[in-house]
Amino acid sequence: MDRQQEFVLRTVEERDVRFVRLWFADVLGMLKSVAIAPAELESAFDEGIGFDGSAIEGLTRVYEADMVARPDPTTFSLLPWRGDTQGTARMFCDILNPDGTPSLADSRNVLKRAMAKASDKGFTFYTHPEVEFYLFEQPIDTNKLVPIDHGGYFDHVARPAGHDFRRQVITMLESMGISVEFSHHEAGPGQNEIDLRYADALNTADNLMTFRTVVKEVALEQGVFASFMPKPMTEHPGSGMHTHFSLFEGDRNAFHEPGAQYELSKIGRQFIAGLLHHAAEITAVTNQYVNSYKRLWGGAEAPSYVCWGHNNRSALVRVPMYKPGKSNSSRIEYRAIDTAANPYLAYALTLAAGLKGIEEGYELPDATEDDVWNLTDAERRALGIRPLPQDLDAALQIMEGSELVAETLGEHVFDYFLKNKWQEWREYQNQVTPYELKRLLQVL
Repeated sequence: MDRQQEFVLRTVEERDVRFVRLWFADVLGMLKSVAIAPAELESAFDEGIGFDGSAIEGLTRVYEADMVARPDPTTFSLLPWRGDTQGTARMFCDILNPDGTPSLADSRNVLKRAMAKASDKGFTFYTHPEVEFYLFEQPIDTNKLVPIDHGGYFDHVARPAGHDFRRQVITMLESMGISVEFSHHEAGPGQNEIDLRYADALNTADNLMTFRTVVKEVALEQGVFASFMPKPMTEHPGSGMHTHFSLFEGDRNAFHEPGAQYELSKIGRQFIAGLLHHAAEITAVTNQYVNSYKRLWGGAEAPSYVCWGHNNRSALVRVPMYKPGKSNSSRIEYRAIDTAANPYLAYALTLAAGLKGIEEGYELPDATEDDVWNLTDAERRALGIRPLPQDLDAALQIMEGSELVAETLGEHVFDYFLKNKWQEWREYQNQVTPYELKRLLQVL
């Protein structure tokens, strides 16, 4: 038994933990959980906990249903909303086949494989997400959502709910070892943003799964409703998850080059080129719901076109302003990912796209300093600026032909994801919407 496992067992005993929740994500990024008693922990570390994988979205087929969840002791944390006595803890799990080999259906393993490939090239992949979400009054009426306030970007809202909400969420996250960098009111009424501090991509993805759970728990406690839906209201901005990326070689930021334009190294430029080249192919995963495209094409600073720029918030990839004397601050921001994405798969694919740019030596096109939304279609074509897919159907068609996505996700996840999302698109197409009824029923 290693030291981390011993630490978990000792903490469980000292803190009188009565339940240990084992967490993992299905292929769509939905959190799954099973609770075990402390007495089962040693066995769980050694052998894992068996479960029916065929009952979980995308894990396995019925005739090969047995799966094993083995907890990762480095992810152990107490759940603060479960109380200080007779408490509950959680650990993320790796999903294994019965023979102990990693499951090809485990989205956490997909990211681990991508990061191992980066590590073989000497890189560690760091991420810093800016997570947006809405808070609505309870009870929820899907025909008329009522935000908890009418604030706008950076507003100091007089009503205390938003401030107290963010404070309580941040306090819980930090008690679980998840560092928060910023928090503020976003542009939409009832819309908030909380930014997590830099971490390697696997830790960030685990933290995001925890983040969503904490936000939902605090919302329940405060009698409001939290939603990570990409575009819950037609007339207000969608919720994105802009993520800052950097590659490090040991302690050195591989994206930084003193004296280069924007202090951005050749590796950094090639990484951006990879993201741009493969952006359309990965969009079905970074924006996986039919609703995601209402955000992408709904304006309000959502990226709709494949281009990059220095401090240009209309671009898909933004190079933030460099801070003099801080080489570690050199980074890029990818603006397409929304808050409903599976973070393990989204980060695996953005990393794979960037690495492909480095491997193949992709040339970075000229930066776009114009407001891309205000250009005409002809002007965008003249500049070589392509649109992102305009709906899930188009995104899936492009993803289907992508070798990069198929190789990164693996055959099982690739096939299941496409099958699930094609079904979602067909169901969406078959709906008669309130818009159609309002517009056509009485006049036709």
